[in-house]
Amino acid sequence: MFHPRGPTFWELAEQCLSSTERGYDLLAPKFDYTPFRTPDEILHGVAKILGPPQSIDDALDVCCGTGAVIGILRPLCRRRVVGIDFSRGMLEVARQRFSDEPGEARVELVQQDVLEMDFSEEFDLAVTLGSNGHILPKDEPRFIERIAAALRPGGRFVFVTGEMPPWWSRHYLLSRGFNAAMHMRNLLVRPPFVMFYLTFLLPQARRLLEEHGFDVEVHSPFSGRFQVIKVVVGTKRA
Repeated sequence: MFHPRGPTFWELAEQCLSSTERGYDLLAPKFDYTPFRTPDEILHGVAKILGPPQSIDDALDVCCGTGAVIGILRPLCRRRVVGIDFSRGMLEVARQRFSDEPGEARVELVQQDVLEMDFSEEFDLAVTLGSNGHILPKDEPRFIERIAAALRPGGRFVFVTGEMPPWWSRHYLLSRGFNAAMHMRNLLVRPPFVMFYLTFLLPQARRLLEEHGFDVEVHSPFSGRFQVIKVVVGTKRA
């Protein structure tokens, strides 16, 4: 549908009518050929903010999917990179690709719901890209709480987001239309499929991070079609 090697319309329909976990298991082999995969421009822009190679010990890729972020985290780390995701299919693709990524840090992949992560001050850095729409607003405090628990004092939580676009903009109208369709789907079909747009936006995201013990910086490193995207860096206070 998007790329000759990407999913067909009917494959996407089957995914959408499945649970979130099962849907991503089905999509995993073709996920990297869809627009849902974080663009390389975003990955490279975030990498420049994270720091030089071998500058930290341990990093956590939250909702790692097929492992695109592992490619920028592995050279950064001296010891290990942990990727966590609830989809077995996505983790299998990540496992196949990470051995080809540059860097010498050990890579560990964990199948688990990120809201149930039980790490305790094990990481210097946590990154999530493209996963905000899978966290319901009611679960956002729990999500930040689990990430804060996983970070050492001074550790950073990095993600991309934006601000609410004008209500008359194409971005706003398409996103709200998609969200309405997903709400209707979840009323009619069980189990639900959790994927929404225009979630965890600024300034609300900043406020939530600060309430959970983070000092927050917002960067605008992108231009062109990505200029509305912000990189948020929350540093856990000692």
